[in-house]
Amino acid sequence: MSDELQSLEPLEGSGLRIAIARSRYNDHITSGLRDGAVEFLRRSGAEHIVVDTPGAFELPLVAKRLLEGGYDAVVALGAVIDGETDHYEHVAHRASEGLLRVMLDSGKPVAFGILTVREEAHALARSLPGDGNKGAEAAAAALQTALLLQDLDDAPLY
Repeated sequence: MSDELQSLEPLEGSGLRIAIARSRYNDHITSGLRDGAVEFLRRSGAEHIVVDTPGAFELPLVAKRLLEGGYDAVVALGAVIDGETDHYEHVAHRASEGLLRVMLDSGKPVAFGILTVREEAHALARSLPGDGNKGAEAAAAALQTALLLQDLDDAPLY
């Protein structure tokens, strides 16, 4: 297990509702990301659901709706792999911009778990079970940020 995940293990996520929004495009990769995120949230005790989108481009809209529906955070998972056209650059850029906008507009965490890679093998390596699973790392970031925001809400800021 990576240092990042080990440092989050003691965090208690019960009472939090976290949604995982997963792109079905490149399913052979995003399924591994989903599995890593689900396992991390299950161990944390956070309530969670998985919602599948057609691709990474649709993740910001779905994340927005999930947060409007009362979820405390969203873990956005996808895989955008470079190809022969500029499509890769447009999708990766717009998805990341959109997720950032949703996070800032909502004031709730949206963890960026979209792999943007030049080669499919790099995405596959990051979606395997165990250490380095980027879905688990994105879920950890969402949970940690949601807990941090709760702490900030409870503490007076001077």
